Amino acid sequence: MSKRKENTSKGTLPTKRIKTEIKDDPDEANGSHWKTATINGQSGDCLPNSLLNEGEVGIIESISLKNFMCHACLGPFKFGPNVNFVVGNNGSGKSAVLTALIVGLGGKATATNRGNSIKGFVKSGQNSADISITLRNRGPDAFKPDKYGEAVIVEQRISGDGIRQYRLKSQSGHLVSTKKEELNTILDQFNIQVDNPVSILTQEMSKHFLQSKSEADKYKFFMKATQLEQMRGDYSYIMDTKALTNKKIEKQDENLSELKDQVKEKEDRFKSLASLNELLEKLEQLKNQMVWALVIEVEKEMQPIKDRIKAEENRTIKYDQKIDEWEAKVNETEGQFKAVQNQLQKITEEAQVLRPQCTALKEDVQGKNKARKESEATFHRFRTQLKQLEKDHDQLQRRIEELRNSVNQSSEADLRKRQERISSLQEQQNTLEAQKTISLQQLEQFQHAINKSKDELYKLGREEQDAKNSVEFRKKQLNNLKASRTNQLKRFGESMPALLEAIEEAHKQGRFRKKPVGPLGTCFKLKYPELALAVESCLKGLLLSFCCDNYKDEQVLQTLMSRYFSSGKRPQINVGEFSDQIYNVKSRAAHHPEFPTVFEALEIDNPVVTNCLIDMRNIERVLLISSNSRAREVMQQQKAPLNCKEAFTAAGDQVFTNRYYSSEMDRARYLGGDVEAEIRQLEEEMNNKMAQVLRLQQQLQTVEEEIKMNEIHMKTKQMLIRKIQEKGTKIKLEITDLENVDEPQSVDISTLEEEVKDIWQRIESDREKLEEARKNMNEHRTIEEEAEQKYKAMKEKINFIAEEADPIKDELSKIDAEVGKCKYHKRHYEEKKKEHLDGIDQLKENLENKEKILEENTSKAKQICAERIEVTRTPRSIDVEINRLRVRINKEQERHGNKEEITRQYYDVLEMYKNVKSQIKTLKRFMQLLDKIMEERHKAYKIFRRYISLRCKYYFDSMLSQRGYHGKMIFDHKSGTLSIAVQPGEGDKAALSDMRSLSGGERSFSTVCFILSLWDTMESPFRCLDEFDVYMDMVNRRISMDMMLKVASSQRYRQFIFLTPQSMSSLPSSRLIRILRMHDPERGQTTLPFCPRDQAEDSDD
Repeated sequence: MSKRKENTSKGTLPTKRIKTEIKDDPDEANGSHWKTATINGQSGDCLPNSLLNEGEVGIIESISLKNFMCHACLGPFKFGPNVNFVVGNNGSGKSAVLTALIVGLGGKATATNRGNSIKGFVKSGQNSADISITLRNRGPDAFKPDKYGEAVIVEQRISGDGIRQYRLKSQSGHLVSTKKEELNTILDQFNIQVDNPVSILTQEMSKHFLQSKSEADKYKFFMKATQLEQMRGDYSYIMDTKALTNKKIEKQDENLSELKDQVKEKEDRFKSLASLNELLEKLEQLKNQMVWALVIEVEKEMQPIKDRIKAEENRTIKYDQKIDEWEAKVNETEGQFKAVQNQLQKITEEAQVLRPQCTALKEDVQGKNKARKESEATFHRFRTQLKQLEKDHDQLQRRIEELRNSVNQSSEADLRKRQERISSLQEQQNTLEAQKTISLQQLEQFQHAINKSKDELYKLGREEQDAKNSVEFRKKQLNNLKASRTNQLKRFGESMPALLEAIEEAHKQGRFRKKPVGPLGTCFKLKYPELALAVESCLKGLLLSFCCDNYKDEQVLQTLMSRYFSSGKRPQINVGEFSDQIYNVKSRAAHHPEFPTVFEALEIDNPVVTNCLIDMRNIERVLLISSNSRAREVMQQQKAPLNCKEAFTAAGDQVFTNRYYSSEMDRARYLGGDVEAEIRQLEEEMNNKMAQVLRLQQQLQTVEEEIKMNEIHMKTKQMLIRKIQEKGTKIKLEITDLENVDEPQSVDISTLEEEVKDIWQRIESDREKLEEARKNMNEHRTIEEEAEQKYKAMKEKINFIAEEADPIKDELSKIDAEVGKCKYHKRHYEEKKKEHLDGIDQLKENLENKEKILEENTSKAKQICAERIEVTRTPRSIDVEINRLRVRINKEQERHGNKEEITRQYYDVLEMYKNVKSQIKTLKRFMQLLDKIMEERHKAYKIFRRYISLRCKYYFDSMLSQRGYHGKMIFDHKSGTLSIAVQPGEGDKAALSDMRSLSGGERSFSTVCFILSLWDTMESPFRCLDEFDVYMDMVNRRISMDMMLKVASSQRYRQFIFLTPQSMSSLPSSRLIRILRMHDPERGQTTLPFCPRDQAEDSDD
């Protein structure tokens, strides 16, 4: 930007503005008002009187148009140096003059808001349009005054095709240049901003600004008016150019590296011009060094072999100690195994002897219990009869007493009648007793049926739960089998594939010395698939186990397993050094002509797996027999095969020479062959089990219904018995009453006394029977208790023996595993010792070979060079240098190039390399300096933007105050918005509102104030404003006009051009004001004459 000229106000003294440090935008964004200090009690910006002169450069002196837009000829218009009003009705050509000013000075068609193409400004029917603009060019800032003089005439011709032709002439009309770049230079020199919307504010731009509701548009308007946007664009262009320069520097760095290689190549050629004798002499020295280097190398190779032989011979004793140690442990554990096995055998035989006795005692207890229940039933029956007889005896006694005390006697007829009635009632009573007996029997039957049904219900419930558990178990197996269709490893657990991936990843990372092997169930194939269950029953948990070479690898594997398995369910890890050779087990393996061992039934490719199964399970000593009967026959009924420890049947049963254990599995879980067949079989079994569950549920429902029905019947019988008892009680009472009424005492008493005697005799007899039944019952109870105590004692003894055998079995299993482990370690150290001794022999053999080679090399070296040379380099490096030297010698001998040419090329390339390196270094320093400069420029840009914003806000508020308005401008530079709020009249400043709520005149006045405040921030030599007062009333127009004239009067070094359709008759007479009145064009008129306000002003200008 050019040097800024300060504004002045007429009749005011200069003032000094207080500098305020501005740290950030928030105060400005919140609309805070900055205050200006004044001197001599006056405010505003003032300039010395020496600056109140006319503008010297960039002032528009005249404009003329031809065939432009719809006008055939306009002008020439001669403008005054300060204030110019172009007055005329619509269509008179006011806006055409303003449009021509923009286009004539190189502006784009879109900047005029009158069209999108420059050819649209050519009058219809014409081939071209002409624009001529005269710019003042005086004073010290004049542009090439020696060529152009005091005025620059800019002529532009626009063809019908939209092609521009520029002609820049001097004041005298002499053509100086036809280049657009010259015009741009002139505009920059004069600080003319054609595309600045405030410098030349067209009618369309003014309307758009008045009607715009966007705060972002106002901010863009402000940025363009103050040329801040141009500064920001220039900075962005600089940064983009800087980035491109950095890329070029990087590319030059790469080219510099290539150039350096060329320098190296030329330097080698330059140095290669040395004497060949030196090269040959150096070659001979290298040969002598080579022969003795070979001798020294062999000597160095021999020393580690000697040291290693000595160390290995010392380690032999350790292997002997280890073998003796593990052999002692093997003998000790085998002795423990035999002792525990004998103990377990003794306990097992004892339990087998006691089981038949326990069964006999149980049957005896059941028989005694039945006899005891029968004796108790007999006792209760006698006791009930006795109580009934005693009750009848008491009733008869009372009746006799009543009869003896009776005074009145019935007649014989009444007596017969009563006796007949009594007989009838007694028959009814007998009938009821019979019904009661039958009902009690039926009630007992229903109760028995209910108890039986409940027992059956409990039994069916257990069966149903077992069947459901079986269905769930088979469902899990089925899911595992289906998953194994795509991944066979899932048979060994859902987490097994993930574990193997983790092992593979850890092995790639080098965490294992040797990769673990497993699970072992995946490391072999079955030769006989029908024996899969037998092999699985034999190996059991070993199928899921892993093998590790050492304990460090075992710890790493344990860590990996802890991610996927809980502590109690982790696969077993077998630790033992890996070997490539399978153990020789021919001497200790079992043999049978008909049945194979587990070792023979498996196809194993990995020796580590084979050796592990031999160590941990003795698979060479376990037979696989097809049927249970043949297994018993081979292992128990005849002498077991030699070295055979045990056998397994195809059904999974385990057979020893003296015992037999049935398998709990019905199919092979891990080693099944045909997955689809197993899935079909498992689905069939699961369907059968589900059908069984459904059938059991139906049976349960039936039994529950039977229980409910029997309970209903039982309740019905209980109600019937109660009714019978009630009827019987009534009949007894009635009989008693009849017997007590008017019965002759003599007859009744004798009869009743006889009956009493008879009952008493029966009571005596029943008492004897009851006592005998009690004794019998007590005897049976005693007998039952004794039998039950014997049975419990026997059962507890068997349970005790079984409980005693469980820990012994566990201990036997542990000892067996320990025996295998000890044997494995013993065999391991025996093999290690053998390998160790073989290694020592091999080392000695290598040492002898090295000694022979040393003797031969020493003899050859003495023949070539008698004196020994101590060489520190290796024969390989010497040989490489010899070959390179020979190639170089051959090239030098074959080369017939020019020495001067080689020297010149070397120095040329070297000079080029130094120049490029210096240039890159200079560029890098410049880029660093540019970074600092741009950082300072950005800071200055922000400070300048702050200053311009504050100045604009201050002048805006000052302009509004002349009308009695209050306003506020809020800049938000981060989001790029400018909000303007205005309060018309004397009101509360807090009630400021957006300009959209103002009337048309108030908004136009506020807009004029905003434009004037922007004018104060820009440096263009002229300002053009089109129809600024179109929406104003008379009051606002007058105030706005006074403001603009006051500003123009204080800035006489600037030119103001106002276009308005209003009559300016009210303007005061002044030599600074020129009014150009344009008349409506008449038909045939080619020019529009204008009349100046007074002739004196015309002549002055």
